[in-house]
Amino acid sequence: MIQTDKDAYLSGIERVLISGGEIQQEIRKAGKWIDMSYAGKPLLLVSILKGAFIFLADLCRAVTIPCEVGFMQVQSYFAGTVSSGSVDILLDLQQDISQYHVLIVEDIIDTGRTLSLVAEKLRSRKPLSLKILTLLDKPERREADLRPDYALFTIPDVFVIGYGLDCGEYYRNLPDIAVYRT
Repeated sequence: MIQTDKDAYLSGIERVLISGGEIQQEIRKAGKWIDMSYAGKPLLLVSILKGAFIFLADLCRAVTIPCEVGFMQVQSYFAGTVSSGSVDILLDLQQDISQYHVLIVEDIIDTGRTLSLVAEKLRSRKPLSLKILTLLDKPERREADLRPDYALFTIPDVFVIGYGLDCGEYYRNLPDIAVYRT
């Protein structure tokens, strides 16, 4: 359903979990980590759409070394709580990643099932290296054997919105990360 009532829209926000200012501060630190880790290396930042697009935009501006960006959009199929082991790539990278150090830029790692399968697919393309950087890590919910190489924030098991994260395609434009009122 298309949301047009601003009061109803805002009533979905229970509380701010991480402020926009805190996010920007940690992004600057992550940018320095990327600069140090990949100086002099061909770097490709890969964003998984849609949730990570805002994070990637701010993060790549915090990086001072040369880098390229690429986008993927994936859809996973799960039956109940068990992964089918299938990831459907709706939008794929245009680059041949075999000549790049690939850094997946993700918005949130929850169960880790989808990202684990995406990382496996990208590794099969033989990049020079592959690492994962995530804005939010929710380890309490992890079902896949997956750990980010860099996480800006570790959060509890709450449903979050804002700064690219959505509920029914809404709330991506919030400048903060908030807990969604269920």
